[in-house]
Amino acid sequence: MNILVINCGSSSIKYQLFEIKKKVPLAKGLIEEIGKVNSFQTHWIGKRIIKKKGKIVHYQQGLERILDFLTDKDNGLIKDTSEISAVGHRVVHGGEKYFEPILINDKVMETIRSYIFLAPLHNYPNLMGIEAARSLLAGVPQVAVFDTAFHQTLSPKVFLYALPYEYYEKYRIRRYGFHGTSHRYVAYEAAKILKKPLKDLRIITCHLGNGCSIAAIDKGKSIDTSMGFTPLEGLVMGTRCGDIDAAAVLFLMRKEKLEINQMDNILNKQSGLLGISGLSNDLREIQREAQKGNQRAKLALEIFIYRVKKYIGAYSAILGGLDVLVFTAGIGENQPHVRSRICQGLGFLEIYLDERENKTPSKSARLISAETSPGKILVIPTNEEAIIAHETWQVVRRLVAR
Repeated sequence: MNILVINCGSSSIKYQLFEIKKKVPLAKGLIEEIGKVNSFQTHWIGKRIIKKKGKIVHYQQGLERILDFLTDKDNGLIKDTSEISAVGHRVVHGGEKYFEPILINDKVMETIRSYIFLAPLHNYPNLMGIEAARSLLAGVPQVAVFDTAFHQTLSPKVFLYALPYEYYEKYRIRRYGFHGTSHRYVAYEAAKILKKPLKDLRIITCHLGNGCSIAAIDKGKSIDTSMGFTPLEGLVMGTRCGDIDAAAVLFLMRKEKLEINQMDNILNKQSGLLGISGLSNDLREIQREAQKGNQRAKLALEIFIYRVKKYIGAYSAILGGLDVLVFTAGIGENQPHVRSRICQGLGFLEIYLDERENKTPSKSARLISAETSPGKILVIPTNEEAIIAHETWQVVRRLVAR
């Protein structure tokens, strides 16, 4: 059974094609700059890379290109689209409605549309991808897998803000959390690597990329996470400020006479590592400049590391200890210096890093804690598409069994 996984961003489509019995994708690719003159297409089949350019106006045209590539006589992997058994879609926001993946129908579409106001940069393109897939692959089961679903186990004391309760009742303002598919995947992988039941582990997962979040996972369930009503809250990120006193926002709006959209742009696109360093949102560039003595680059790096470490300490207290610390995503997987700095001083949690293992380059999941460390430290490459494919298969399998 072939499962096509689609992840639509604000101007991009990522995809992977899985044969469900295999753990690695048969093919994968990325279309960027949708709606612009020079849209970029990159397709991978094994070690082969095929790159193309050419304007792609909308998501349906982008998906058409993907399907053309997959069924191409010379480069494709399937004869025609009838060999696609199901499509799994990453949908960022499921509100309070969806706790698990669901087969998409018109009612589900309307619910996803109703949550656009909660995640306008994400749910709208997710919806466009679903509409394109339903149009081009009529009759093929479509499944929505929600980023917020994993965090629906948060208790009210965790997800409610101390605002007048009526705003929660009227507008559902609460902590939702994001990156849930990633946090869930690496937590399950950690249990497999350590050969221990997930129900016996207290895990903190650190998804550190351009967007960053941390989750406290107890017995396989998310009990707290750093992102909140939107992905803005929590850690310092590439261009997002993370935690901030709300009064500082109001102060700036008054002093600078800023409109709501201007302030939103500052908080989400001009802040974080970019805002502090004045250089870049790319931590690799910031590290290079810090090594050259750039003080603002050093400061950006220090703030980033401090905030991650602070959340680890807080979540360890909530969990009542820590058995496993996991690093994932672009920074978490590829920046040993950052991992080392974060882990310094965690001895009180009985977490000790093996510096040699930490510095050893590898693209696979690995243990980087010292042999004598009671608490374990893991680097696990995230694979959201793999878990979306698995969840899609589970939904479709139940459908077939009826």
